[in-house]
Amino acid sequence: PQGSEEAKAFVSTLLKRSMPKKTEEAIQDILNRRAVVLEHYAKRKAKQKRKKTKGFTAKQRRELRLFEIEPEQQRYSIFLPLHELWKQYIRDLCHGLKPDAQPHMIQNKLLKADLHGAIVTVTKSKCPSYVGITGIILQEFKHVFKIITKEDKLKVVPKLNNVFSLELDGFISYIYGSRFQIRASERSAKKFKLKGTIDL
Repeated sequence: PQGSEEAKAFVSTLLKRSMPKKTEEAIQDILNRRAVVLEHYAKRKAKQKRKKTKGFTAKQRRELRLFEIEPEQQRYSIFLPLHELWKQYIRDLCHGLKPDAQPHMIQNKLLKADLHGAIVTVTKSKCPSYVGITGIILQEFKHVFKIITKEDKLKVVPKLNNVFSLELDGFISYIYGSRFQIRASERSAKKFKLKGTIDL
């Protein structure tokens, strides 16, 4: 058991350690009022930097063959349901392709739309061997389309120097590949300028 003086000294010392920011006078004032609230100063924890999850590099993607379609999967019939989904997606995007719809409004929406699943035809080309190729777009890259034809052949068609056409509900749209060399993910935010004349 402690005496009154020892207890007072203990409490005074305890308060000084517990409340280092308070002055001697403030501590004495707390003791006189006989209401002691001990303050706890928590140490600030250093913020841990979140590690960014790194994706695969282009080399790793090539090695893992992430974008390659296996030969047994290269069948036109497999991707017909994808084309049906694409048609419904375009109809919803354009609020229905009605006869009174303004062509330039539909054209602007098609320019920014995802073309995976669309059936396209090469109508003009500086390389005659590409003309007439028709099929479903399976993959779109910055410079090429990968198209599966009705003959179950996977064709890699460059955008440069080619004109593609796509038809939906009687509406035919033309894509000038030379002006379309951009990734699908970036195209939705791009503003396309009207051109008076367009060359291949």
